[in-house]
Amino acid sequence: MHEPTSARAMRGFRARLRRAQERWSDQLLTVLMVLMLLLFFVAVPLQATGSEPGQMLGAVVLLGIMACALVMSGNPWVFALLLVGLVMNGTAVVLRLHTPSRMDIMLAAGGWLILSVVLGSVVARLVFGPGRVNTHRVIGAVLLYLLVAAAFVAVYAFVGLFIPNAFAGLEIVDSPSNASNLIYFSFVTLTSTGYGDIAPVHPIARACCNIETIIGQLYPATLLARLVTLELEHRRERIAGRDASRGEHPGRGRRE
Repeated sequence: MHEPTSARAMRGFRARLRRAQERWSDQLLTVLMVLMLLLFFVAVPLQATGSEPGQMLGAVVLLGIMACALVMSGNPWVFALLLVGLVMNGTAVVLRLHTPSRMDIMLAAGGWLILSVVLGSVVARLVFGPGRVNTHRVIGAVLLYLLVAAAFVAVYAFVGLFIPNAFAGLEIVDSPSNASNLIYFSFVTLTSTGYGDIAPVHPIARACCNIETIIGQLYPATLLARLVTLELEHRRERIAGRDASRGEHPGRGRRE
């Protein structure tokens, strides 16, 4: 009995995806880091100013992020979930052009939460998975730190949406600058560099900020520091092994 063409095509696609994952998954952590930095610190600020190129850059960066996540995970369902998050954000942008409303904020926050959580799970699986710790994985661990801030952006959006005046100096309204303001607040909370112009007022908002601050303090001091230590140890082992293969005594340099 002949196998359907669609089934053969799907099997071939998964095989190619698996080969790409085995070869490029660690390197894509660095690529993903660059894309996230572009999104946070270039595309979103440009969108806040109403710049049309900012909207286009954001869409291109998000598509690149989805492609990286598909290869890194090797799972089409990951791409499907990220696509749902992208569609939700795109729908919010389109609706905002006609009639701004609370629904737009909910769609954007929900889509952003899906993107950050799914992407964070993909990155965490690679960073803390089996295999040697290398520079790409250390960069991936930093990326995971940024994704924590991204997830709390959505949390603060929901808190501010359902609890009026939950934040002093921050009003959750349907505007292009909303995402930029929330990202700024989330990062200053994660890094403990606030509060000045924006501060949590409601107890629930304060509780969420406390959780993010604790994560922001413990993560670099524990997991990230441990990964950096392992990467340095593996680098020293590689150098020692290379010196030994050349007939050199470890720590003494080349023989005269």
